[in-house]
Amino acid sequence: MIPSFTQQRVTVADGVALNVAVGGSGSPVVLLHGFPQTHLMWRHVAADLAADHTVICPDLRGYGDSDKPADDGQTYSKRTMAADVVALARALGHDRFALAGHDRGALVAIRAGLDHPDVITHLASLDVLPTLDMWDVMHGTTAAIGFHLYLMAQPPGLPEAMITASADAFFGHFLDQWAADPASIPDDVRGTYLKASREAVPSIVADYRASATVDVEHDLADRSAGRVLRMPVTVLQQDWGAALGFDAAARWRAWAPDLVHRTVTCGHFMAEEAPGEVVKALRDLLTR
Repeated sequence: MIPSFTQQRVTVADGVALNVAVGGSGSPVVLLHGFPQTHLMWRHVAADLAADHTVICPDLRGYGDSDKPADDGQTYSKRTMAADVVALARALGHDRFALAGHDRGALVAIRAGLDHPDVITHLASLDVLPTLDMWDVMHGTTAAIGFHLYLMAQPPGLPEAMITASADAFFGHFLDQWAADPASIPDDVRGTYLKASREAVPSIVADYRASATVDVEHDLADRSAGRVLRMPVTVLQQDWGAALGFDAAARWRAWAPDLVHRTVTCGHFMAEEAPGEVVKALRDLLTR
């Protein structure tokens, strides 16, 4: 648990309740975790923001201690998961809120900003590209870094079986390879992430599969209609754009006209590796 935060379950859809940690008081900020993590990844950032904000940290559907419904092709679309987040905030008494997401949670946050522009006041994305751009920049041998995207995009059956057979090795690979500072994820937290992930293989795969199917359809429709993120947006990103040969800020600017894009020097798990930098960026965003 995050110290001083309370833990509860909140129903957000028929048969779906989210595990959520809530702390602090003031204007609401919702923080969405990434892969292969739970809401615990925000423990440092949340504790700081709670000094003057109501901070809401859920486990996404399919992750952690939240419910994991069977997939029907739409169950883990970012549209569905974004609707969960809006319903969660409303259940806690907030009709409008700031939203920050890391990795998979950032994709949910982006979709929430596009689908619910009158609800999301500010949006932050940590170390991810919007779905269409992610697929656009993955090509050639450099795409090997995203092998898991292609594995989990396959039809149901094979990915789940392969990952389940070596779950700790699979999920541990990303915790090891993506962290510039391994000490930022201590053994007890790492154990929590591995246990939560091995118990959620089908839903995690379904989340990724959606990003190669229905999420692409939704993003293409938005791009065709000229929809953009109308709220102030801050993006924190490693400099993997240079490594893969694209201008990350330019790609983001096509989606977010009111953009602050910052390159950071830590690893992928920046809320754990550089929480002070993340807090400063979020506080700056909230003043815009």
